[in-house]
Amino acid sequence: MFIHIGNDTVIHSCDVVAIIDYHLISSSTIMEELMTESLKEKRVAGPIEHAKSVMITKEMMYYSTLSVSTLKKRASMISTISKLDDFSDEIKELDSEEV
Repeated sequence: MFIHIGNDTVIHSCDVVAIIDYHLISSSTIMEELMTESLKEKRVAGPIEHAKSVMITKEMMYYSTLSVSTLKKRASMISTISKLDDFSDEIKELDSEEV
């Protein structure tokens, strides 16, 4: 499944490692180093100036203008949807029997 993280960016939900509040990055030297290193390697996407959160995947870091709670809700909706049973084949069978 995919998650729309804002700014016309969609990522695979299975690639998500972490979703972090952008303001917490400056309070952690490890996160600052990771961000600096990722910027040097050009593995960062999204608008830094309006960022509210950072989505970390296996390959990239994405700045998002959406809050952590919004992204978390979107991610949990995807996991809920993926757990739903698919009854579309049964509905097709019922429709074909009625004809």
